Amino acid sequence: MTTLTDAAPTRVYKAHAKPAWRRVLLTRESAIIAILILVVVVALATVRNFDSPLTVTYLLRDIAPILLIALPMTLIIITEEIDLSVASIVGLSSVMTGILTQAGLPFPVAAVAAIIVGTVAGAFNGFLVTVVGLPSLAVTIGTLALFRGIAVGLLGTTAITEFPEEWTDLAKANIPGTPVPVIMIPFVVLAILFAVLLHFTPFGRSLYAIGLSKEAAAFSGIDVGRTKFLLFVMSGAVSGFAGVYFTLLYSNARGDNAMGMELQVIAAVLLGGVSIFGGRGALHGVIAGVLLIGTLGSALRLAGVTSDIINVITGVLLIVSVVSSSLLAWLQVRRAAAIGKRKGRSDASADAA
Repeated sequence: MTTLTDAAPTRVYKAHAKPAWRRVLLTRESAIIAILILVVVVALATVRNFDSPLTVTYLLRDIAPILLIALPMTLIIITEEIDLSVASIVGLSSVMTGILTQAGLPFPVAAVAAIIVGTVAGAFNGFLVTVVGLPSLAVTIGTLALFRGIAVGLLGTTAITEFPEEWTDLAKANIPGTPVPVIMIPFVVLAILFAVLLHFTPFGRSLYAIGLSKEAAAFSGIDVGRTKFLLFVMSGAVSGFAGVYFTLLYSNARGDNAMGMELQVIAAVLLGGVSIFGGRGALHGVIAGVLLIGTLGSALRLAGVTSDIINVITGVLLIVSVVSSSLLAWLQVRRAAAIGKRKGRSDASADAA
């Protein structure tokens, strides 16, 4: 009888070959969190009234719609798709909320109907992308104009400003004893649900697989079309909810509400470490990215900086984020190629010996 004396080699994944502390701390997400902490510390030390509870309240109120929409947008971009119509869906659901409330429907019914409209809009995007087979960039550029046009067409240049006071007060209320707005409660609930879905379920792992290679994902048994369709439906539903909140917060339903918000959402997602090429990203980095952009903008406004300069700074941050991500990926490829060449030469020398 033959006895095996050599133990089978242990398989170690490349991502887990480094110590745990390096895998946790030396990441883009950790870098964004560190920059956010640095910005907060500097602002507290140098910007007058930045430490006021009102500053925290208004900051979180303003970025709440961006935080909400960034959750499904993260999942979409991880699959190497994009949704540029989210702000238009916010505007459309805002208009539907105003029209239905003005028609005499109870506000909860009007709000649910507006969220359903957002969900249908997201499903329409998903249908064009997954069933018809059109690129998501082209589709959502078109539906951006389509949904915005419908919203403006329904109200024209008028605005609806009469909403039940108890609901507008709730949208502007804080959690008792804190400067934190009540809207953060549904955001935290949704953030936990999306984080569990993305990082701790087979569905979430399938998103990364699709982003890395949709062909390989399909061969492994993942229904790529259905998965992407669900993501666009989620994006529409959350955007619809953000539209209802936006309407209550500003007591205003207009067709041009949230104009340009899609760029803020995408900028925050990319800044938070999600790769525009798909296959990489984490929700905690995205949330830190949204908070970083919001905190930086709030501090600069309190310091008297104009909105144009703030937009320039935000744009520079986004460009640096995308370029640094691509540069790091290129360096990793070059390093892997160099290691492969050295290994090949070593093997050839061993064979010759």
